[in-house]
Amino acid sequence: MREYRDFYINGSWVPSEGKDTLPVINPATEEVYCHIALGTAADVDKAVAAARQAFDAFAQTGRQERIDLLESVIAEYRKRHDDMAEAISREMGAPMQLARSAQAAAGLDHLEQALAILKEYKFDEYINDTMVTREPVGVCGFITPWNWPMNQIACKVGPALAAGCTMVLKPSEIAPVSAILFTEILHAAGVPAGVYNLINGEGAVVGDAISRHPGIDMVSFTGSTRAGILVAKAAADTVKRVHQELGGKSPNILLDDADFETAVAKAVRNCFSNSGQSCNAPTRLLVPAGRQAEVVEIARQTVSNVRVGHPNAPDTDLGPVVSEGQFDKIQRLIQAGIDEGATLVAGGPGRPAGLEQGYFVQPTIFADVRNDMTIAREEVFGPVLAIIPYESEEDAIVIANDTVYGLSSYVTTRDPQRARDIARRLRTGMVHLNGAPLDSAAPFGGYKQSGNGRECGRFGFEDYLEVKSIFGFRSLPVA
Repeated sequence: MREYRDFYINGSWVPSEGKDTLPVINPATEEVYCHIALGTAADVDKAVAAARQAFDAFAQTGRQERIDLLESVIAEYRKRHDDMAEAISREMGAPMQLARSAQAAAGLDHLEQALAILKEYKFDEYINDTMVTREPVGVCGFITPWNWPMNQIACKVGPALAAGCTMVLKPSEIAPVSAILFTEILHAAGVPAGVYNLINGEGAVVGDAISRHPGIDMVSFTGSTRAGILVAKAAADTVKRVHQELGGKSPNILLDDADFETAVAKAVRNCFSNSGQSCNAPTRLLVPAGRQAEVVEIARQTVSNVRVGHPNAPDTDLGPVVSEGQFDKIQRLIQAGIDEGATLVAGGPGRPAGLEQGYFVQPTIFADVRNDMTIAREEVFGPVLAIIPYESEEDAIVIANDTVYGLSSYVTTRDPQRARDIARRLRTGMVHLNGAPLDSAAPFGGYKQSGNGRECGRFGFEDYLEVKSIFGFRSLPVA
């Protein structure tokens, strides 16, 4: 059994300062397949010292040097793409097709976006006689989740490298192997010693140490809103920049003029993609009250064709959820839906038939959901869809906005102007109109308790830059 006892600090793999290890479990089999060392605050100190020492030199590198470095990273990533997909599938349960086409591919996409932005970005501009320049923010601490491991690592590391920052990464201890593989890619690409450092460990120890560390200038966290609040509180004493991409409870408004057969089927599949473990999943399906029965029948038929199974099976649509803890939480919330009076349309508590081993959840649909029910308020992070009836378009907008979250939302209608008008009234950082996909060149992030700051494209890149005004730069006054 493989053991990962070393951390990547200052360009080398070095032993952990601690002695504790953690088993990494394959969620499809519930079997331990490797162990990782659990880092300590002392490990974080070493990694931050390496990043601080490397910062001045790396921040002074020119645009072309960083372009060359990112191109090298991209080339190495392409070589290891299939290895990355296999690592992600094994550690967090994604079906292999999804792991290849979306999970591993997302990492490459973000690296390529960072490269494209770097090639064209204008770091300097004039306002009157003042030079306004943008410089790297400094040493960054990254705390990343298990649900889209490469997506979230690459959308932080890529722009940070492009901007000239140095960094310390703590990936999820539940899904750490993809991050170790990514570290091997960066090393092979020739990332200078100290620029990138990796510490595995638990959030309460390593994540907290990163958030509090006076040597870190910015912390970027992706995960639950509960954990994000703890990160922000820990970071407050050092007044560092805090970037958060947190939870969501995204509404999906289906208007009365939509093609229901197509839109409802797509809504179900989009909610259940990645086993429902996406912060921007459309988990609240808002439908005209008079047509809820029609929606329920389409949804029931759609879910009957969703195949739950082992990630390596070629016909699997949904793999397991990531862990026993996540499985138990989802079961509790499904039971809450039943207890609070929602109508169970499909699925329910327990594992799917024939899948007694592994953290497999039945794809579950509730109808007659009120927006004050637990399944409409809490982020389930599993394959659970809540169908909520509304009385009018205005009612739908009120229900959609009645949440502490504000990450994403969805609108489907045959009337383009109607879609655009509703989109402007939704209090979310992103809106998908008629099934439009994500655009990795556009900003990703949310309002309210879904976080602050933005990732992806130019907006994500600029979060790694400080703004400096140099007065009198254009016509330097004589001393």
